[in-house]
Amino acid sequence: MYGNSDTGRGNALFARPCDFMKGAVDLAGLPPADLPEVAFWGRSNVGKSSLINALTNRRQLARASGDPGRTRELNFFDLGGQIRLVDLPGYGFAKAPKKTAQVWTRLTEAFLKGRPNLKRVYQLVDSRHGLKQIDTLMMDGLDEAAVSYQIVLTKADKLKPGQLEAVKTETLQKLSKRPAAFPEIIATSASKKTGLDELRNAIAAFTAEFSG
Repeated sequence: MYGNSDTGRGNALFARPCDFMKGAVDLAGLPPADLPEVAFWGRSNVGKSSLINALTNRRQLARASGDPGRTRELNFFDLGGQIRLVDLPGYGFAKAPKKTAQVWTRLTEAFLKGRPNLKRVYQLVDSRHGLKQIDTLMMDGLDEAAVSYQIVLTKADKLKPGQLEAVKTETLQKLSKRPAAFPEIIATSASKKTGLDELRNAIAAFTAEFSG
């Protein structure tokens, strides 16, 4: 039993099997919109795959790479039949032809604006650098489309506690007037496993079984 604690609910959900479903290269290839979904997005090489692997306690569920732009599809993962995790192609610099990157961008934008079962976008930001102009441009699009998103800071272990708090405060200030931004920030470290329980709990709240 997972008891009544939020942490318990999140960990109970993520203790279940998490399996790769498919990689979609166009809207026709999307799975049916019959389960809630949360998506992970961010600049290339921000640590999306590493965070997904840490959350699910799987080393190679999402393919992590030192080469920016490795994720070239919308990758769907089924978590215990309760919710899907979606690994989106990174934005910004990518080692790919311009036309190819434009295809990913259009597909991602169409998915974000038109997916009825998408509950939240977790927009990942490198805590060492804070919000960049490209991040704010993507946030503009999410605000315009009224797609709920929450900032997740990655690589938080690279900063001293005081530095991390300063980044969180500055980021919250920049979010304060954004209509679709969730007004809380989660700071994580995939390598040190910090912030993962908080993020697991947030995701569990979107499932039918663990939302109570």
